[in-house]
Amino acid sequence: MTFLEPVRLWLLLVVPLLVLGYLLLLLRKRRYAVRFTNLSLLKTVAPRRLNWRQHLAVALALLTLAFAIVLFAKPSGLVKVPRRTAVTVVLTIDISLSMAATDVPPNRISAAKRTAKEFLTKLPADYKVALVTFARHADVVVPPTVDRTRVDQAITALQLKEYTATGEGIFTALDVVKQSLAESRPPPGGKVPALIVLISDGKRTVGRSQILAAHAARRQGVPIDTVALGTPYGTIVTQGEQVLVPVEVQQLRQIAAISGGKAYVATSPGDLLNAYKDVDGRLVYETERTDATSHYVGYLVVLALLSTAAGLVVATRWP
Repeated sequence: MTFLEPVRLWLLLVVPLLVLGYLLLLLRKRRYAVRFTNLSLLKTVAPRRLNWRQHLAVALALLTLAFAIVLFAKPSGLVKVPRRTAVTVVLTIDISLSMAATDVPPNRISAAKRTAKEFLTKLPADYKVALVTFARHADVVVPPTVDRTRVDQAITALQLKEYTATGEGIFTALDVVKQSLAESRPPPGGKVPALIVLISDGKRTVGRSQILAAHAARRQGVPIDTVALGTPYGTIVTQGEQVLVPVEVQQLRQIAAISGGKAYVATSPGDLLNAYKDVDGRLVYETERTDATSHYVGYLVVLALLSTAAGLVVATRWP
């Protein structure tokens, strides 16, 4: 155990001194009794011999004192806290027409919206969140902000469009991270306090390569966690025809592997929520030593109650 005020532990030296004083007092009483030759008179003028209850009362009082001194030194504990350096999470969401498929109820885009909003509520309040979308082009819908309401409303307003520019979405998210980091000072030699969460269901159809984008993310030190949303059997209706839009898992796995992130496959809203929970566990935290005195006050109260009860018992039995 470590303490915030360890110098106060020197007060514990009082306890053995009190023990020594108690033993000397007992020894003095014993010698006093031996000097008396009239035993009948001794019984009337001297207290009776201490019994085990009185020893127990003294022991409890000393133990309570020692424990109180330990708490006075402020025992500390390690707690997990968000890193003080501003962390940026970029939600990068595919809004291509295939996200209308209903294989993930009620449909892919609605599931993505709902769980993204729930993810926002789990993030520490001082984490910055940005929202990037991609279809034919990539757009920064919301720049990095701690305003969760603004991001929530932007997610609600997302509308589907044609094409899937996955690589452009990643490059745009990296630009957002770069701009966000320029406004803060990441710790030297530490991890980049940023993470991209990419949600998509289909393979890239336009724009720069997603593989080149993943390599760029690796060079920048920004991992990309990808979520492949959907099943191989999703369909949409376009121009009056039903079109099969199977989820593309391999591309997203490559992006995660190259960038140093993790890849998830979500075939249900529950899977998507679990992926978000894993992402939350990968965010940047640090341990901090804080005052843990309050964790032990209950034990001190119990000791004080026992010590008081023992003192009352001894007092009522004292001749």
